[in-house]
Amino acid sequence: MVFDAYGTLFDWASASERSRDVLGDRWREFAELWRQKQLQYTWLRSLMGRHADFWKVTSEALDFTLESFGIADAALRPRLMGAYLQVAAYPDARHCLELLRAAGLSTAILSNGEPRMLEAAVESGGLRSLLDAVLSVEAAGTYKPHPSVYRLATERFGAEPGQLLFVSANGWDAWGAAAFGMQVAWCNRTGQRPERLPGGPAWTVRSLAEVPGVLGIG
Repeated sequence: MVFDAYGTLFDWASASERSRDVLGDRWREFAELWRQKQLQYTWLRSLMGRHADFWKVTSEALDFTLESFGIADAALRPRLMGAYLQVAAYPDARHCLELLRAAGLSTAILSNGEPRMLEAAVESGGLRSLLDAVLSVEAAGTYKPHPSVYRLATERFGAEPGQLLFVSANGWDAWGAAAFGMQVAWCNRTGQRPERLPGGPAWTVRSLAEVPGVLGIG
């Protein structure tokens, strides 16, 4: 079992929510633009052949967002970046992983995040004991949905793509893993429309609580 991190196990919006006292009622809008630019920069850097790790990409996306909102608070930037190291785990993440581990399955994260960010999030979310591996795209030198990233998981577990179940709440990621040949469960938390891309997930669920049931566990 392989899980995406941000948006799947960890709530990326929680980093902005913790600064509601400064961002006010626009914190959600702020979080969404930050996330949008963060992902755009991963794809654009991959296409440009100008890789930078996810910490740098996240900081550059934050600078764009702060400027877009006209925010010049010098203390807010480090506060938001620090909060990204402690993004909250979704309430359904731990129970899902516990059920899978109890059934004897290996579990891992495969994420755009760089190792330091992922280790911090795993520790903050209390998920360390429930994971066999935390895999970062830094080992591939590019970002999802490039096939070389998903290959990191098959190499780690000595498995063919179709032998692994990949879970992501990001549609583009779910379709990318499916195109690579993985079995995929798309955790469509917010009722998004399916992507118009080749292939697609074998299962669509609304929360991680439904993932064990896909495997007949629960």
